[in-house]
Amino acid sequence: MLSEAEFVLTAREVKARTGALLTREMAAAAETRLAPLARREGFSSVSEMISAARTRPDGRTWAQIADALLQSETRFFRDRALHQRFITDLLPQAIARRGHERVRVWSAACASGQEPYSIAIALEDMRAEGKTPACEIIATDISERLLEKARAGLYTQFEVQRGLPIRKLIAYFEKAGDLWRISDRIRASVRFDSHNLMKHPGALGQFDFIFLCHTLPGFDVDARLAVFNRALDALSPEGVLLLGEGETLPDGAEGVTLEHGVVRRAKAARAAA
Repeated sequence: MLSEAEFVLTAREVKARTGALLTREMAAAAETRLAPLARREGFSSVSEMISAARTRPDGRTWAQIADALLQSETRFFRDRALHQRFITDLLPQAIARRGHERVRVWSAACASGQEPYSIAIALEDMRAEGKTPACEIIATDISERLLEKARAGLYTQFEVQRGLPIRKLIAYFEKAGDLWRISDRIRASVRFDSHNLMKHPGALGQFDFIFLCHTLPGFDVDARLAVFNRALDALSPEGVLLLGEGETLPDGAEGVTLEHGVVRRAKAARAAA
C-alpha cells in the first residue's frame, strides 16, 4: 500500500493535471491500480515509479499514473429517461430551430465511448424511422487509453450487457472473437478527441447539446464550478447541458436552471417554457 506521503503527493499531482479529486477512500485501491502500470514501465514497485515521476520533467509518468487511477464508470444508455427525453423532445426542438444546419453534440467526458455511441445509435434509430437528423457528435476525454478503446469500438460481453437492449446489440454490433465490435457506420459518426476539462474548450466550437453526465462529482468544489462554467461557454445561446440522474448544479452556478438533468440558461429556459 502507498505510504501517506506517496498518496498525498500523487493526489496533488493528479489534481494539478486533471482537476480530479483523489479521496482518502481511494488510497487502498491506488496500489492495485498502479501496479500493472509500474510493471509495464519496468519499475520494481509502485513506490519506485512515483519516485521516478518526481524527477522526470516531461510529466509523462504522472500522466500515466493519473490515467490509471481515474477509472470511469460508464455504460450504454445510462440515464435512460434522460436519453429518451433527448431523442423525443430536446433534439427535435433543436433540429427545428437549426433548420438545415447541423445540430452539434458534445460528450464531454466520454471515457470508453459508451455515451457517444448511445447517442449515435439513437440517431440511427431515428433514421430507420424515416427521420433525417443532421447531427455532429464530438466526444472527448483526457485519457488516451480510454480514447483508444473508444475509437476501436470493441466491448466485452459484460460491457454490452450493461444497458444495451438486445435488439440494438443485434442491429449495431457484430461478434469479434470474445468481444463485440460496433458497426463501422456508428463508429464513423463519432469524432473522438483528447481534451482536458480543466482547459477552455474554445477550439471545439459551440454546441447545441453538451453531455456532462456523472462528471462533476469527481472534482472538488472549486474545480466543479470551473468545469461547469467552461462547458457553458461552449453552449449555444439556446443550447442544453445535460447532467446525470440525481446531480445538482455546482455551488456558485448562476444564470441557469436545472430540471430533471436538463440545464438551460435562464433566458432560454423562459423561452422554452
